[in-house]
Order: sequence, then C-alpha cells, then structure tokens
Amino acid sequence: MVCLTRNNKVKAIVLMMPGLLFSLMNGNAQTSILRAYIKDGLEHNLALQQKNDDYSRSLQVLQEAKGMFYPAVSLQARYTVAQGGRIIEFPVGDLLNGVYTTLNQLTGSSDFPVVENAEFTFYRPREQETKIQVIQPIVNTQLLFNRKIQSAMAETERTDARVYGQFLIREIKTAYYNYLKAVRLASLINNTRALLEENLRVNESLYANDKVTVDAVLRSESELSLLESKQAEADKLVKSSASYFNFLLNKPQHTAILDDSLMVIDEWLYTEEETASQAVANREELTMLQQYSRVADLNYRMNQYNRLPTLLGVAEYGVQGEDYNITDESDYLLASVVLSWNIFSGFQHNARINQARIQKEMTAKHYDEVKSSIEVEAAQAWYDMQASRKIIEASGKQSEAMKKAFEIIRKKYREGQCSMIEFLDARTTMTNADENLIINQYDYLIKIAELERVTGYDHAEKYTR
Repeated sequence: MVCLTRNNKVKAIVLMMPGLLFSLMNGNAQTSILRAYIKDGLEHNLALQQKNDDYSRSLQVLQEAKGMFYPAVSLQARYTVAQGGRIIEFPVGDLLNGVYTTLNQLTGSSDFPVVENAEFTFYRPREQETKIQVIQPIVNTQLLFNRKIQSAMAETERTDARVYGQFLIREIKTAYYNYLKAVRLASLINNTRALLEENLRVNESLYANDKVTVDAVLRSESELSLLESKQAEADKLVKSSASYFNFLLNKPQHTAILDDSLMVIDEWLYTEEETASQAVANREELTMLQQYSRVADLNYRMNQYNRLPTLLGVAEYGVQGEDYNITDESDYLLASVVLSWNIFSGFQHNARINQARIQKEMTAKHYDEVKSSIEVEAAQAWYDMQASRKIIEASGKQSEAMKKAFEIIRKKYREGQCSMIEFLDARTTMTNADENLIINQYDYLIKIAELERVTGYDHAEKYTR
C-alpha cells in the first residue's frame, strides 16, 4: 500500500511484526496482489457500474440537447375518406335566375336556362395531404443554456462515479485488511491450540504419576474447550470477511482470496495542516459541488434570458387533393418565420428567476459547509492514524515482553517452580497481547486507507495505468 510522501523521501517506522513489515520505501510500495484486487473491483463492482451507467446516460441527454440546434425534418401524410357532415348551400339559382329571365324576355329566346341552387358537403369524399416540413430554431436562449446545463450535469455524473470509486477503493482495502486480520487471528488460535494440547498432555502425565491433582487436568481441558469456541468465532469471521470482500469484487462469495505473507507500507509524513489542505484540494465532492454551483448559475441566467423572444423558421413542401397527383395545381411550397414573445405571464417568470437565485445561493453555502466538514474529517483521520501508530508501537513491545515472560513461566512450570494457574495466566496474557497486536496492525492499515480516501489520494485512474 502506498501512502503519500513528501519530496519522495520516506521516514521508516522499521518495525518487524507478524505478517506486516513497516520499512523504508522509495517508490511504489503497493503490493501487486492488493493492487490487482482493487483494479478488479473497479472493473466489476455492480454499484460502480451503475454510477458509470448514469454517466453514460447523461452523455446521451447532452447529445439530445445538442441535437436541438439542428433542423427538425419530418414527413407528414394524411389521407381522409369522409361521408356526411354539414351541407353548404350556395344560392346561385336565386342570384342568377331573375337576371336570366329578363335576358330571355329581352332577346325573345331561351338561351339562358334556369339554374338550380348548388349544394355540396363540407368534407370532400376523399382528400389527401402529404408534406415535408423543416423547422429550424434561429434564436432560442433556452436551447443554448439547456446544452450548457446538460454538459455540466454530465460532468457531475462523471465526478459522482469518481467519488464512489474512491469510496470503493477504501472499502476494498478495508475488507481485505479485515480478512487478513481474521486469518491471522485464526492462525494464532491454531498455534495456541498446540500449546494447550501440549499442556494437557503434560498434566495428564503428571496426574498419572500422582504429581498433580485431577483439577489440573480438568483446568487444561476447560482451557481447550474455551479455545474451541474462540476457534469457531474466528472461522466465522474469516468466512464473513471473505464473503464481503468477494461481494465488493462481484465474485462468488466462496472464491479463494490470495493472502499476502508480507505487507509493506510507507509512513505518512504530512502534517495535520498539510493533510487538511490536500483534502480540500483533491476531494471530488468539492468538484461536484462546484459543478452543481455552475448548473445553478446557468439555470439562473437561463430564466433571466427567457424574457427574450424566440425565433424559428418553418418550410413546407407538399401536395394536396383527392388523388396523389403532383401537378402545378396540387403541390405547394410554404416558408415562414415565426416570432414568439411571452410579454406577460402573471409574474410567473419573476418567481422562477427568484427560485433560481435562491438555489444558487443555497449551493454556494452548501459548498462552504462541505469544505469545512472535509477539513474536520481530514484532521480526525490524521489524529486516528497517529494514535493507531502509537498503539502499534506499544502493543508490539507488550507482545514481545509477554512472550519472554511466558517462556520463563513455562520453564518454571515444567520444573515445578510455579503453579498451573500462573502458567495459564501467562499463556492467556501472551495470547491476548498477540491478538491485540494483530488487530492494531490491521487497524492501522485501515486508518491509512481512510486517510488516503479523505485526502483524495487514492483514485481509480491510479489502477488503470
């Protein structure tokens, strides 16, 4: 695992511990096993895939917004068959028959016949209209701002995926360290089992030779039974931690996990102030809030510019008539320029502007709040890391001291110079010290992983190179 270093110089902790090595490193100390697991998780984690799908969808929304600037071309066809409906009367007979009668009398002829009044239905029995229509926006501020807003929203979705990627990296590391912790604790219990079984064998031999009473044998059996329950708890912890780790990688829960026999870690050299400064500079959450602020500003400006009129051009070419015949009398061509200007809408427009302005101010305040929260979070993570490191140093010394003390007590017990209670107490104290050391070692790694997330150091791009 790689931690941040200053001027590419790393100050060594230099502590040898079971399963872990804290040492001087120049360069990449990230183990290949864990690095491969993180890369695998970034590629296959279902939640991250959904975040990436949201980003892909937002890109298509942006593409749709860009497409609104291009002309819309449509083919529209209508064929109508009608029967009945209103009848329109045209009194052509009433208008002409009087004149025609007079003309016949004057000319002494019948050249001007009687004309009947005309009647025709309002709907044609058959009618068709087929046209191609082109609509081109000319002036429309809403389209312009909508494209900018969708572009900012797409970047927001992308940043959201990056934020979750950083969270996922931390979760994968934490789950892996918890798994290794469980494995080490289970191994410690197995080693303790051998010690207790040896103690039981010795006590049974001593009891058979009348050198100890039966309570010594019973106490040894009791300690071994207690260890059985601890073994079951340790096995459960190994299985549950492995299951969660495989869940993060979207693998079957019983998939075998490679175990690093040696973990190498650099010391974190940044001060509290430097850590907080890096967190503010690198955290994707602040970048996302800046993008939301840009969206709010664009929305505010869009509502202001909505006072302006819109202008678009419309062109049509088509044919009309009872049949599909393209002639000089049936086809037509239309071209229009349409102006739309909403002069008054009951003060709704002013209300929308005020809403957008308030949203813009709220976003700015939320940014300041989150920035302060990140500074506090970074400081807390730094304090946790420092405390965890000191705890490791103390528990390491305690573990070594308890091992030496136990060897002395065991030697005395074999020589009959101390009681069995002293022997078992020494063994329990040594085992508890070893357990604490293992727990504190991996808790320190988890604190470092959290510190890397808080400062924005660990990001997905590191694992795709």
